[in-house]
Amino acid sequence: MAHTTRTVLKARKDKEKVLDEVWDDARIKSFLYKTAPRQSGVTLPGDADFFVLRHAYQAMRADDFGRFLDYFAGEGRDVHARNGDGETLAQYIAPHAKAGPFIELLNAH
Repeated sequence: MAHTTRTVLKARKDKEKVLDEVWDDARIKSFLYKTAPRQSGVTLPGDADFFVLRHAYQAMRADDFGRFLDYFAGEGRDVHARNGDGETLAQYIAPHAKAGPFIELLNAH
């Protein structure tokens, strides 16, 4: 019988989790100025607005994301922007377990 050993590494806690953090309008609006990520000096393929939306989705709760979308659309930005694979944010996040409220907000715009 073979004997195997496993090493389990525990990550250090480098920052505390903040619950129920208040997002004011200035903080939400600051996400409007995010830029498309770059890899090896080249901007990733896809619409720049897709990456702004994705970043906001990853950082915000649904209520805050809804407020963000109002500002985003108010500036004439494209809520249906696509990534390099041709997916909108709603399509991209569809497999995520908690994406439902975000997809509803995107579809409402």
